Amino acid sequence: MEVAEYCRQVESYLCQKNAGHLIRIVGPAFEQVCGWAEQGVPLALAFKGIDQYCERYYAKGLRRRPVRIEFCEADILELFDDWRRAVGVTASGALSAEPPRRPSLAAHIERVIARLAVPRNSPNAASLDPVVAGAMEELDGLLGDAKHARGDKRSALISRLGEIDRQLIDAGVVALDASTSASLRREAESELTPFAGRMSRDAHQTAVDAAFRRLVRESLGLPSVSFE
Repeated sequence: MEVAEYCRQVESYLCQKNAGHLIRIVGPAFEQVCGWAEQGVPLALAFKGIDQYCERYYAKGLRRRPVRIEFCEADILELFDDWRRAVGVTASGALSAEPPRRPSLAAHIERVIARLAVPRNSPNAASLDPVVAGAMEELDGLLGDAKHARGDKRSALISRLGEIDRQLIDAGVVALDASTSASLRREAESELTPFAGRMSRDAHQTAVDAAFRRLVRESLGLPSVSFE
């Protein structure tokens, strides 16, 4: 996608989020959005970052002014940083979000358990119930150790969280119907298009697979169990 078209789509989406109120992306804001396009920020992540900011803004009550794209940058860049770490690609420039403060290991596990307990709306999620129930039971057992784990014990616990995460996503991949799986695979390939020219074939395929698994997680409403 050309940079100008990328900016037009971001502008159109921002207009929708502002109930049709037109906010032109010009001047410094245009340069800002061009920077996202040049960095390879997937359009879907830009939209998600706008969504996140708008959700917080509207939750405060009656809005006093339209949301401008500049307000959404921190959310977008944080999502992009998370995405790059997940799929294993690097940005070509220096754009980066401020690193979020990481919760304690015990707090992370508590949040994961709480998110796993939330019913999932996806029609593909029903078959995951036994796997999710097993993960919640194990995580509940690990929670006590997480509060005091140090050294090798902490490292082993973090390693186990990664294994649980992989098991959940593996089960999620199996649970998807063929149409949804193919659609997510195409989306993953599209996300990596800006980076394909500077990656080896094997590295690109690995990144696409990682992006696909991230999309499976989002599609099924599964939290990240891994602690990074």
